[in-house]
Amino acid sequence: METLKLEDNNTKMIAHRGLSGLEKENTAVAFIAAGNRSYYGIETDIRLTKDGEFVISHDDNLKRVAGIDMNISNSTYDELSTICLFDLETGIPKNYLKIPTLIEYLEICKKYDKKAIIEIKELFLEKDIIRLIELVKKYNYIKNTIFISFYLKNLQLVRKQDSDVSLQFLTTDLNNNIINEIRKINAGIDIEYHILSKEQVELCHHHNIAVNVWTVNNPIVALMLITWNVDFITTNILE
Repeated sequence: METLKLEDNNTKMIAHRGLSGLEKENTAVAFIAAGNRSYYGIETDIRLTKDGEFVISHDDNLKRVAGIDMNISNSTYDELSTICLFDLETGIPKNYLKIPTLIEYLEICKKYDKKAIIEIKELFLEKDIIRLIELVKKYNYIKNTIFISFYLKNLQLVRKQDSDVSLQFLTTDLNNNIINEIRKINAGIDIEYHILSKEQVELCHHHNIAVNVWTVNNPIVALMLITWNVDFITTNILE
């Protein structure tokens, strides 16, 4: 199996949880697979461990990805680092499939010169947002990072710390209230493609709001969205 390559276009392609159509989501191998291809950026999800480490995982519980009923928020990083995740094809745990740290993810993005699209999965305290921004700045990658979240408060706190960093508000809805709120923090929108219309894309662009759509795996749908001039497409398998 390989990615489905689209014709050259101006829409930027984002690898969802790494190249998760080919490799285990949110692992180093998925990030490296995306890094070796033409993707503009690599999307991931961050959570906090019990001892305050930023780690990569979509779910708080490891049951789906590792078959173990274990919550990241109630576990230390040392405990989590011993867990092997299921291989994508065989469903068998592999010792090279581990939960990465945010630092490991950033190192891969930097090595392959990919934008880091970081979803803040939980509602973080301000002190954790400050630590997060400091960590990304330590790696000199803040200008190559886009922070996304379903929690508007997270994005407001990020903006408070940095006036220039790129933000996108994750949503399954779009209305005037949302548009007004994201304009206040100079953010883009990251929206489920099913509910989006061409007219809404035009409205967002009228207000200088960049539009990212998720998660698009059908090339026909992707090509339609490209004709609507969406700015980003987040995908598991398209390229």
